[in-house]
Amino acid sequence: MWQRRGMKLTAVFEPAPEGGYTCFVEEVPAAISQGETLSEAKANLLDAVKLVLECQRDLAEEGLSHNPETEASLRSVPSVCSC
Repeated sequence: MWQRRGMKLTAVFEPAPEGGYTCFVEEVPAAISQGETLSEAKANLLDAVKLVLECQRDLAEEGLSHNPETEASLRSVPSVCSC
């Protein structure tokens, strides 16, 4: 469930001494990767960003589900979905 919404991030690619590239995203410190070619490094970094964001979403949802105050306020919000 990855959707691009015009978000711009700063990716940094550095040549590795042993060959290939190491890379990271400045705005997402946990998104770090590498690749033998620049193209591979870019693809790997995109995967890393997706995984970090998915993990953060899961942790946020888990945190919400274990907080009694949040659960109570969420129950009082009328449903917009007819699911």
